[in-house]
Amino acid sequence: MKMLLAASSVLAVVMGIAAIFVRMKAAKKPTSAAKIMLPPLFMSTGALMFVIPEFRITSMELLEAMIVGMLFSILLIKTSNFEIRDEDIYLKRSKAFPIILISLLIIRIIGKVVLSSTVHLGELSGMFFILAFSMIVPWRISMYWKYRSLRAKLGKEPVNKNTVL
Repeated sequence: MKMLLAASSVLAVVMGIAAIFVRMKAAKKPTSAAKIMLPPLFMSTGALMFVIPEFRITSMELLEAMIVGMLFSILLIKTSNFEIRDEDIYLKRSKAFPIILISLLIIRIIGKVVLSSTVHLGELSGMFFILAFSMIVPWRISMYWKYRSLRAKLGKEPVNKNTVL
């Protein structure tokens, strides 16, 4: 049990570091609606974990994980902005983003260690998936709205708010 907890924490750190590097690399190339909205779509396949009873969580655990995820997303939303360069839209580099991402990662690891003594590992995994998904979806939706706004300024997008993609 402790070995799985340690392994998942190490994996989370590796993924967090990878996310920082991906974000830095992304700031060098123009962005698109697909680059913004595809990560949550790909991540949604992880919900298949709930097919296995070991990973299922209660309604209260679901609500708690969603609320914490949405609260964490506020920090990501505040540090994700775009700029127009050479008639293209780029993600702005934020010095605070890596610090916030690492801080959120540390908070999640501490939470996992503390909760692992009272919550079954499968349920805990389900809760942290919901937390991460509830964090990435509002963040990416916010990024998409900001992106659409800049596309409209460039004249590449109609200013019709009812259009999704």
